[in-house]
Order: sequence, then C-alpha cells, then structure tokens
Amino acid sequence: MKNSLVIPKNQLNLALIITVFITGALAFVQVYSIQSILPVLMQEFHASAAAIGSTVGATIFAVSIMSPFMGMISDALGRKAFIVGSIMFIAIPTMLMSVVSGIEMLWWLRFTQGLAVPGITVVLLAYIGEEFSGANRVRLMTFFVSGTVLGGFLGRFILGYLTELMSWRHGFVVMGLISLLGAILVWYNLPKSQHFNAKPQISTALITLWHHLHNRYILAACALGFCVLFSLVGCFTYINLYLDQPPYDLSSAQLADIFAVYLLGMIITPLSARLIVRFGTNFTVFLAMSLSIIGMLMTLLHPLWLIVLALALMSSGIFITQSATISYISSNVSEGRSLASGLYYMVYYAGGFCGAWLCGHAFEHGGWFMTTIALVAVQLFAVIIGGVLLRKPDASPSQSSIKQ
Repeated sequence: MKNSLVIPKNQLNLALIITVFITGALAFVQVYSIQSILPVLMQEFHASAAAIGSTVGATIFAVSIMSPFMGMISDALGRKAFIVGSIMFIAIPTMLMSVVSGIEMLWWLRFTQGLAVPGITVVLLAYIGEEFSGANRVRLMTFFVSGTVLGGFLGRFILGYLTELMSWRHGFVVMGLISLLGAILVWYNLPKSQHFNAKPQISTALITLWHHLHNRYILAACALGFCVLFSLVGCFTYINLYLDQPPYDLSSAQLADIFAVYLLGMIITPLSARLIVRFGTNFTVFLAMSLSIIGMLMTLLHPLWLIVLALALMSSGIFITQSATISYISSNVSEGRSLASGLYYMVYYAGGFCGAWLCGHAFEHGGWFMTTIALVAVQLFAVIIGGVLLRKPDASPSQSSIKQ
C-alpha cells in the first residue's frame, strides 16, 4: 500500500510529529497498564507483592531480551513493517489476558506482549536517526518520548477506570482493540524510509555489535538507561500497593488518577530539547536526576497531595533523562543505529525488570521506606554516570550541544 506522505531529509511537519508521538504512545500503552490494577489482581489470584509485581517485570524482561535482535533484523530488512506489525501483534496477548485463570498464565501473556515492543521503540528510533539530523532529530526524539509518556499514562488510566466500570477482563479486550486501531493509523501516516540502507549479512551485524560494545559512550548511556527504568518501574509499581493500604485505601480508579502526573512529562519532555541543545547531556542529566531524587525522598511524607507532587517531580526528572540519553546515543552512532538502540533498550529494560524484582523484595521486607532507599541509591549512581561517564574530553556545552 502506498504511503500518503514522503518526507525529505530534515523536514518536519505536523503530521509527522503527531505520527511519531502516537507511535510512542502505542509502544507503551500496554507495557505498564497493569500497574493500576495490581491490588485487584493481587486479591483475585491470592498473590504476594513480589509475585504480582513480577507481571510488570515479565513484559520488561521480554523487551530486554528482544531489543538487540529486533535491531539486527530491522537493520537487514527495514523499518515501517516492523513498527506496524509489532503494534498489531501486541493486541493478541492483551486480549487473551481477559481469559487467564492464574498468575502464571498472566505472566506468560505479559511476557509475550514485551516481545513485540522493541519492534516499535528500537526501530522507530533508528528510523528517526536515519531520516533526520541535528536539532530536528532531537525534537522528534523528544516528541517520541512525550508519546511514550502519554502511552504510559493512558494505559494505566484507561485500564484502571475500565476495571471500575466493567471488569479487568473486559478491560483487557478494550485495550487490545486500542492497539489494533493504532496500528492502522500508523500504517497510513508513517512516511516510508528514504535513507535506509539494508545490511542483511549477519557478519556485518556482529562486527557492528563488536564496535558498539567497545564504544564507551554507548555503554555509559546503557548504564544510565538501566538506572532510569529501574527507578520508574520500581516506584510506580509499588507506590500502588503502598497507596492501596491504610490510611489512603485508594481504589483502582483513584490509583489510575495518580498516574496523571505522567502528563507533566508531555509538557516537560519537549522543552527538554532546549536544555539538551543549549547545555549538553551532562548538565541536563545532572539536573534531571537531582530533581528525581528530591521527588523520591518527598514520597516519604504523609499527605497524599505531597506524594502526588513528589511523584510528579520524580517522573519529570526521569523523562528528561530518558530524552537526553536517547538523543545522546543517536548523535554518537553513525552506523548500526537500530542495533545501538537495541543494546540500549536491552539494558534499559533489564533495569526495569530488576526494579520490579528488587523493589518487590524491598517492599515486602521494609515497606515503602526501604523501597525508597533502594530507588534513591540507584538514582545517585545515575547522577555519577551522567556527570562523569557521558562527558567527552574537551567538550564544552556550547560546542557539544548536539554531539553529547
């Protein structure tokens, strides 16, 4: 089927920006949706906190495994088909979750969802890196991240309210239909690649992989990504179980409302492009992760409105850091961008899996206080990575605003 849009290199228009934004949302609308109904599922299946939290980690674990392989395949065969096909594939396990009879089946369906996510995230980032450069590339990256922010919020928000209005089983059917409709929309509006050069030889991919594994900038960005998703998943998975308990006793719909703090990321993330361009990655990451640490510590305060404010600060810092990091990778990789993105997302989602697992045990042994301590420790490590390991020799912010 012929595309309705053909975009010359470096040219941005509203249709392209909206399509990238929506694609980012579709990548994450299913990944974290289950978080808002974890207390309901915990009662339904008589599961422990760590066990029910593992259903979040299952999807993330699958994404981590598939990310580098999806990058290799896409570098050989193309971009658009993987993006659209992956969005459609996610709908299948999503709808099948409506008939699960136990926690194990739910875990495996969540795992299956995650297998397709890199076909959206990794390949779209490679697409943007090939078709655009300079400030336009950074802007599209930030709109992509903004879309993922919206998707993360909408998934939790919609499923939380659907559970209140009908049931969580019917809710998953509706969520699957959202992915199917989204795939059709992206197919008709995502422009065909104009600057993609296929690299079908496996030997070429292995050589590129070897080079990437010896690129200190890629490795540092991967380590930072690990910390970023560790923080986001660990915090927003177990804050639900914390707020489900006295004295808060929030319902599924009220927990879904808490995720409205994600909407701040839609505003802050595009603005972060100005910070990245003006000051470079190092200062941007330092500022963002410091903000995130402050927010994390504020969650230990008891008034609910302060906890909501704290979550807004924490998540905003994470989203800015994520935007800075993926722009940094795109700017420091000239070949095998899809593979580089795949490596990044492998480590990034490994961080999310570890966040769900380790914070689950921290929550079981020491409640929200111990969970917060674990998260702040990881965020402090992220500050060190951003301030030291990402820095280039003899690079001032004005000279390296895009390069870093």
